[in-house]
Amino acid sequence: MKQLALPVQLRGSALFASFAIGPNHELVAALRQAGTVPLWIWGPSGVGKTHLLHALCAEAGESAAYLPLEPSRGLTPAALYGFERLKVLCLDDLDAVAADGSWERALFGLFNAAADQGTRLVFAAQAAPRSLPWVLEDWRSRAAACVVYHLQELDDAGRVEALTLRAGQRGIVLPPETADYLLRRMPRDLPSLLALLDDLDAEALAAQRRLTIPFIREALERAAETRP
Repeated sequence: MKQLALPVQLRGSALFASFAIGPNHELVAALRQAGTVPLWIWGPSGVGKTHLLHALCAEAGESAAYLPLEPSRGLTPAALYGFERLKVLCLDDLDAVAADGSWERALFGLFNAAADQGTRLVFAAQAAPRSLPWVLEDWRSRAAACVVYHLQELDDAGRVEALTLRAGQRGIVLPPETADYLLRRMPRDLPSLLALLDDLDAEALAAQRRLTIPFIREALERAAETRP
């Protein structure tokens, strides 16, 4: 995808093919269908909202962009100008700008311009639009007009699927018993599990070992010994 002049980088691994769907079939199907109706995805941190936005941009190609509104990214409301001319625009972290009048006015203007241009807008936040403390009533009504989907967390079977998909992206086969071993002994939130898998794979590659339960046990024991 052609990157715009903004401090935003898509994750190459964040594709629809690498997303463990679990109970979210309807949401994923809606994202992959053509259309211009704005969508709003909400759910807690770590359930895969950003993954889906990146995947949609990757699938849409060059006429798509992803913008995270979390303040640490350094974007200002003026950054939204001109993006209504794209085919798809994905905006993340909407809850981070709730109750900020400048941002809400910019979002209101973007929403209207995108509707005129036929641009597809997809928003993501940790809460549904009606639950956020908007201060601009016009923007509140526009946000509430989105089709809203709750991105649900994966159960253990879904976490195993997510680990298996990530392993496949890295060119390794993750036996089910190895994935189960990680689930039983490590934090169960998906971002931590995926990050751990990446670290373990890098260690296994350096040691020229396979990612087996004995190797994982040894690696975890070494990590525990060096932990302050």
